Amino acid sequence: MTIEFETPKPIAQTQFVLKTVAENMMRSQSREMDECEHEIPFGYIEFMHNAMRSIGGGSLAPKEEKPPKEGDEKKEKRPPIAYQNLAAQIEMLSWGDVGFYLVTPGGGLGAAAVQAAGSPEQRAKFLARFGEEKPTFAAMCMTEAGAGSDTSAIRTRAVLDEATNEWVINGEKIFVTAGDKSFKEYEQFGKGFIVVWASIDPTAGRAGMRAFVVEAGTPGVKVVGLEHKLGIRASDTATISLVDARVPFDNILGSPTVEKTTTGFKGAMATFDATRPLVAASGIGVARAALEYVKEQLAEQGVEIRYGLPRNKLTSIERDVIEMEIQLRSAWLMVLKAVWMADNKKPNALESSMSKVKAGDVVTKITQKAVEIMGPLGYSREFLLEKWFRDAKITDIYEGTGQINRLVVARQILGYSGKELR
Repeated sequence: MTIEFETPKPIAQTQFVLKTVAENMMRSQSREMDECEHEIPFGYIEFMHNAMRSIGGGSLAPKEEKPPKEGDEKKEKRPPIAYQNLAAQIEMLSWGDVGFYLVTPGGGLGAAAVQAAGSPEQRAKFLARFGEEKPTFAAMCMTEAGAGSDTSAIRTRAVLDEATNEWVINGEKIFVTAGDKSFKEYEQFGKGFIVVWASIDPTAGRAGMRAFVVEAGTPGVKVVGLEHKLGIRASDTATISLVDARVPFDNILGSPTVEKTTTGFKGAMATFDATRPLVAASGIGVARAALEYVKEQLAEQGVEIRYGLPRNKLTSIERDVIEMEIQLRSAWLMVLKAVWMADNKKPNALESSMSKVKAGDVVTKITQKAVEIMGPLGYSREFLLEKWFRDAKITDIYEGTGQINRLVVARQILGYSGKELR
């Protein structure tokens, strides 16, 4: 079997386009958007929506493969690259500015949840809007004040009102990435939605968990706060309250009945298996930006990295830079494996969490080391390096903290259940 590491042509072409955007639109506004937290960059959003529509699909989301047309059966089938392409796009946009990447229009985690747990009819209904004329957002609402990493402790409740055949949802969700743009009805945006995880039977534990698509503007649902953050300040992180929010019966993702053999929790985990490598790719983009900046500054000072020499003949800075490059490349290879498995419909829970753990460590260490090497220049707000240092840490926190993902990896390798290894 041949292993190819050459970037497929469609991915390389998209990367070229996005690098131009990253250099000329994102980097030039990075500082301003970091200083003006929660201001919405409508110009960037509209530009990127039109750009992504021209590329195909209108959002940063994996595209489902279309069935072959009549007469195409004899043509050589191309290997699937949807998630690989998406990882490359996210890495490049995050290299430009990770906060800007997080306000790029598209489905985000909300669309990923529909993709993972929704029926074909639901996917057609809710995902098609991301290719429409106006930019549209979606978000996933899982974390609660009393249920952070332990998602089985979720207290948000969904009860079926049989008289109206609607679900009535009550609860509060915190740390919802893009929750404001996904739920509030802005004139400039299309109709977004949030995916709310709730229990339809609290006595059933994780088996009672289900996801519900809640359309923007639904009565009883309100964005009650926005977080002020260390990094990714261009992106909104919302608190959303649901009080007697009524949702159509068909907006439940998965079965409305609770069975021991089928759990809604698996839908949540399938979402994370698909998206954790993409979060890792985002962190790698930030790490690459910091590393390249350091190398450029060293080159301007006449510092040459002498590859190929024994470590004992290298300077301390040379050893640091080479180690940063090694860690960055190894993290990217782990992402590539995880997204390749997703493209080929292979179970990737282990590889997904491993890539997330590795990227979270690597981006934190590389940006910290970059600040250390550059000294006062690295700490100064005159340059973006200190911002990348602040942006880096979120990679290790959202979509499952580093500690939780280490537990997932350990359970997968050792064959333990969640109850056996906590």
